[in-house]
Amino acid sequence: MTIPFAIIAFVVALGVLIVFHEFGHYLVARWCGVKVLRFSIGFGRPLLRKRWGKDQTEWVIAAFPLGGYVKMLDEREGEVAPQELARSFNRKSVARRSAIVAAGPIANFLLAILLYCFLFMLGTSGMKPVLGPVAPTTPAAFAAFEAGETIVKIGTEPVATWQDARWLLLAQVVDKSPAVTVETLNQRGEISWRTLDLSNFHADDLDGDFLKKIGLSSYQPALKPVIAQVTADGAGNRAGLLADDEILAVNGQNIANWEELVRQIRANPGQSLLLQIQRGSSVLDISVTPDTATEKGERIGKIGVGPKIDPAELEGLLVKTSYPLGVSIVKAVDRTWETSVFTLRMLGKMVIGDVSWKNVSGPITIADYAGQSAQMGLAPYLGFLALISISLGVLNLLPIPILDGGHLLYYLIEIVKGSPLSDTAMEVGQRVGMALLFALMAFAIYNDISRLISG
Repeated sequence: MTIPFAIIAFVVALGVLIVFHEFGHYLVARWCGVKVLRFSIGFGRPLLRKRWGKDQTEWVIAAFPLGGYVKMLDEREGEVAPQELARSFNRKSVARRSAIVAAGPIANFLLAILLYCFLFMLGTSGMKPVLGPVAPTTPAAFAAFEAGETIVKIGTEPVATWQDARWLLLAQVVDKSPAVTVETLNQRGEISWRTLDLSNFHADDLDGDFLKKIGLSSYQPALKPVIAQVTADGAGNRAGLLADDEILAVNGQNIANWEELVRQIRANPGQSLLLQIQRGSSVLDISVTPDTATEKGERIGKIGVGPKIDPAELEGLLVKTSYPLGVSIVKAVDRTWETSVFTLRMLGKMVIGDVSWKNVSGPITIADYAGQSAQMGLAPYLGFLALISISLGVLNLLPIPILDGGHLLYYLIEIVKGSPLSDTAMEVGQRVGMALLFALMAFAIYNDISRLISG
């Protein structure tokens, strides 16, 4: 994946999310009789602008794209003509102002429901939850899980894909469940119930692949050491490796499968390796020096080649499920609700220190995920959009001044005390909120850079 591709995928995602969020504010403002002066995607100097509609609303695309806003007629921000006072935002009731402010986050949730509904109707594909080798001295090993078993249920929830299993176990860990019952089906058709001990699982273990720390991994078919593709800028291409080459040995040591080849390559960054290659009817010796990369602080070797996978065998490990419109809507609402609640739980646990702040991601990581999901296809990218839309909706509802949730907090105080907050109190709140947001953004970017450095 190239950096420009990731940036384009990120900008498109950001644009869609901002447009939906701000259009929520705009639409409800119009319904409530408020005059909208400007609809801006981005902040700062306008790059494109056009006036349109009965009120000649100014539609703007601005230079700094990380956000947007809807500017409404308001006596606190400028002089309002007497004949338009009734259309001023500040003259509306608390209920109407609250509806206008809440409409942005609600639009993000509705977008997520729409995307999930489309995906459920289209059909979602995933790996069957078949277990690979169970790591020794892990909770999964102590619970007697066996390679080749298929996970059927976690607790009372049915499991259709490996992603379902990951999500349900993640929820158990975040909720600090001491243990969970997992129903499995082995290759002989026998059902077993395993009790997975999670009592010693620390929240910081959510970093990285926490399922591996539990001892669970998805089944991977044994791959022959045959090359399917060679990366143009990789060490393998520079050494002269080609698609369909079969690796017979490395430094005189026979290679039986792709995993053994990967192990040898990773263990020798920057060290010349002699590969014995079967190419058609010829056997060749080729020297290759793996490029050095960093993964979780460890130096590893890479040569930029991928394995040849039997499509029929891979197809047997995939499951695709699709639903009619009515069921898709219900499942989309459920998924959006569950993800929203889970996000709030994670935020709460970060605040009290139960979950590491290292889980907070900034624009660099989000752009990387956007590029990866777009490269995988339309469905993964739409799923990414839905997830980020939910995160944006939840974030904006937090009671932090400057966010939508902060304004809703002001209105709640107004209802309790019977009058609006003073301009001074709101100005102080805005400054505090701005400082909190900048601090959070700085921390997220620090996490992004740390991930880049550690690989």
